[in-house]
Amino acid sequence: MIRIKRMDTFILQSFLPLFVMTFCICLFIVLMQFLWRYIDDLVGKGLGVDVISELFFYAALTMVPMALPLAILLASLMIFGNLGENFELTAMKASGISLLRTMAPLIVLMVLIAAGAFFFQNNVLPIAQTKMYTLLYSVRQKSPELEIPEGVFYDQIPGYNLFIEHKNRDTGVLYDMMIYDVSRGFENSSIILSDSGKMSFTADKTHLFLELWSGESFENLKDAATGMKNVPYRRETFDVKEIMVTFDSNFNRMDEQGMRNQYVGKNMAELRATIDSVQQRVDSLGMEYSNSLRETPHMNIMPYRISSDTTGTRIRTPNPSVKMARAMDVDSVFRGSSSGVGINYL
Repeated sequence: MIRIKRMDTFILQSFLPLFVMTFCICLFIVLMQFLWRYIDDLVGKGLGVDVISELFFYAALTMVPMALPLAILLASLMIFGNLGENFELTAMKASGISLLRTMAPLIVLMVLIAAGAFFFQNNVLPIAQTKMYTLLYSVRQKSPELEIPEGVFYDQIPGYNLFIEHKNRDTGVLYDMMIYDVSRGFENSSIILSDSGKMSFTADKTHLFLELWSGESFENLKDAATGMKNVPYRRETFDVKEIMVTFDSNFNRMDEQGMRNQYVGKNMAELRATIDSVQQRVDSLGMEYSNSLRETPHMNIMPYRISSDTTGTRIRTPNPSVKMARAMDVDSVFRGSSSGVGINYL
């Protein structure tokens, strides 16, 4: 029976708070690295707090294998540094306790942590990575939040460039609008100038509704100018004009099954099965290529001769060695010439 001595309890009580503190600090640092890496995919999307919290929760789980070794190293350095600074290690050494015996409770604890980390990475980490990358790719596919700035061109609406001089934030009315419609290509683009307008989303948030007042539109009619030297255009003056633009502002989650089939979503047993299947496929393809190379004639010489027996079964036998009457001119072979090459079958 293993007996826990007071010294072991003292070492563990000194180590565990430091370990928890350093683990939280290291996890926070790697999470900040994750945030700075994907900050462009998260800002301006109008995501809810629940989606951001879920993404960071799964990201924290995937960062545990990176933060755990750093936390163990820092906590170990800190505890033994404190013991040495307070001359506690000297007192233990003077009492006949070796350094290895002093480290024994931490060694046992590290073995338990290593076993737990293995099962965590094999069972929990694939699920967390699957959910995190699926959620991250779903966030990337989401359309940006429609917040049109004043005095600059806004190009986050697919197929459109929008410019407004100023806007009334109380009523939502936009003034001095200029819209470039390039949804049909730059050669068939159209320009809309409007004194004022207002935009809103449909009930399902899949389309953007533009209501424009007092303006003009200019449209290039290059499609209708087939065979004509000059390209006509159309000019329209309107008092009220309504435009419906496809703009899906909803957050749609992707299916996790596609990411689950990737290597990030598989444990050790599934990875071994995948490696075996891939290796078998590579071997079969290599065998097909090798058979194709062996059966392909080189310099009009077949490496095998095909014959048939009395029952009609085809038999493939190696071709006898080839004897060249004189040295081969390699340059003529590469030029496709047969001059200078004499081949005789034995």
